[in-house]
Amino acid sequence: MFRIAFSILLTVSILCPKDCKAQESKITTGHKNGTLIAIGGGKIGDTEIMAKFRNLAGGDSAKIVVIPTAFVINDQIDTALLKRNFNEYGIPNFTILHTSDSSVANTDEFVKPIKEATGIYFTGGRHWRIADSYLNTKAHKEMLKLLDRGGVIAGSSAGATIQGSYLARGDTKNNQIMMGDHEVGFGFISNITIDQHVLARDRQFDMFTILERKPELLGIGIDESTAIIVKGDVLEVIGKSYVLVNDTAFWSREGFDMKQLPDKKQMFYFLKNGDKYNLRKRQVIREWE
Repeated sequence: MFRIAFSILLTVSILCPKDCKAQESKITTGHKNGTLIAIGGGKIGDTEIMAKFRNLAGGDSAKIVVIPTAFVINDQIDTALLKRNFNEYGIPNFTILHTSDSSVANTDEFVKPIKEATGIYFTGGRHWRIADSYLNTKAHKEMLKLLDRGGVIAGSSAGATIQGSYLARGDTKNNQIMMGDHEVGFGFISNITIDQHVLARDRQFDMFTILERKPELLGIGIDESTAIIVKGDVLEVIGKSYVLVNDTAFWSREGFDMKQLPDKKQMFYFLKNGDKYNLRKRQVIREWE
């Protein structure tokens, strides 16, 4: 009896690490210590989104690094535009960090500002440029360490999509190809693909292209002037418009038992300001009930 029990235990202990790792890879979650803010683009100066970012980064004592790589072409940085925008956001003091060379992003000198930062902000543009410059470099590792110490990473448009594990619209030719030549994001939020400008640009059906081939992913589409704030397993919506959730289920405030719904592969639903969602369970958190 003891030998049988020991044999079973030994078998489980051998198989579990690989098996558990496979199960873990299917889980969608944020970072247990740090906070992610993914913004759907558009005008955000008159929303509370950037005030939230500033406060989470430490308020008046925040040390914020702005990475404009997504819209930098030929290494020309529009510093004046960045200063105007961040003054509007109530963040007059920040450090601009940029390179188009991943070997530079892999140096100790380049990552010094990230080591001292309490918050990082990625601008909009083309997110494949961010991936080319920083993915799997020392800069990427220091971003993860920033989250480990409780920091915040935010980004708008391209800066939102790069935070996920799968890079929607990552093709270098144009931004209409959903599954392109760049498919890997930073993975700050696991097992997820994030789209942006969704309702403003009638992109609400584009996510199905990815999910048809990668059904294990959670699809999140964020409209303009709207963001998701993610810490651990909890996603909260903030802003003026809506977030679309593609999780093969459906949810509605008015109930949905009597609705005639399409196939689960064709469904999505909307969340608005203040709504919360459990990423790990893939279900709405109904705090008002």
